Amino acid sequence: MPALRANAPTPGGARLRVLGLDPGSHATGWGVVDAAGGGRLRLVDAGVVRAPAKAPVDQRLLAIHQGLAEVIAEHQPAEMAVEGVFSAVNVKTAIVLGQARGVALLAGAAAGLEVFEYSPAAVKKALVGTGRAEKRQVRAMVSALLATKRKLPLDASDACALAICHHHSRALHAKGL
Repeated sequence: MPALRANAPTPGGARLRVLGLDPGSHATGWGVVDAAGGGRLRLVDAGVVRAPAKAPVDQRLLAIHQGLAEVIAEHQPAEMAVEGVFSAVNVKTAIVLGQARGVALLAGAAAGLEVFEYSPAAVKKALVGTGRAEKRQVRAMVSALLATKRKLPLDASDACALAICHHHSRALHAKGL
């Protein structure tokens, strides 16, 4: 059972902090988004954990895990939303991406977070209205929904999109939809 976080929701509707992750074997985007009353969302912080470019896969995965553990420790999210598995043309690329996802899932589980997965198409559709939206369209919608002028790296805006999608999904489930 996940550990209770200080920012977990209360019956009165206090904030909920969600960490969104867009895993990659070289760059893993992350975004921390709070929900306050009235359905308002607020960007807490976002960034990209970068693994050493020329390092072997095991060392890149270690760097990603360590970076995510630091993000989780600093921002203390209550829940985590991760991009789900998608099919790739290149099998080797798919396997390495799966390993990066595994490291991301491990970081969340080790911190006691409840982890939720969303397909890339579902996230794009939820934010932009089409499952085939381009990364720049997603970033523009993330900026609008979070009312930020900060130009996020594309990996970080994708991660924020996952957190936003999760917040919206929770709200729908709470209303019985």
